[in-house]
Amino acid sequence: MYIAIIAEDNKKELMAQFCIAYCGPLSRHHLCATHVTGTYISEATGLEIETFLAGSSGGTEQIASMISYNEIDLVFYFRSTDPAKEPGEAELNLLRLCDVYNVPLATNIASAEVLVTALESGILGWRELINPRSEYNVKKRAGK
Repeated sequence: MYIAIIAEDNKKELMAQFCIAYCGPLSRHHLCATHVTGTYISEATGLEIETFLAGSSGGTEQIASMISYNEIDLVFYFRSTDPAKEPGEAELNLLRLCDVYNVPLATNIASAEVLVTALESGILGWRELINPRSEYNVKKRAGK
């Protein structure tokens, strides 16, 4: 599965702790992240993470684009809890696209733990049928 990881500045440490706790299950999937978050988590966990631009430089939009092409199966997006910080257009678009394309989305550690548990148990396997980059569909196109 293709898993996108995004964490706003005040949530990067929490995301790193989450990824340390679930390093085993996460290591069995393709991980991608905005640049700063991906680098931070990779250094903390040793996980291999494909990084895009920084969130503020278009990384969130890159992940949103992949969602619109059904190339992302799961999103962990730890958002700011600061009531003074309004989400930007890119963040709102990412959330909307997850709804439009039925991509499971965790915006806090409680929902992230539920989704990673579902991921471990195979409950999210239905995403393999939707994602054109999944191993299932690559084999299907190759005639295997």
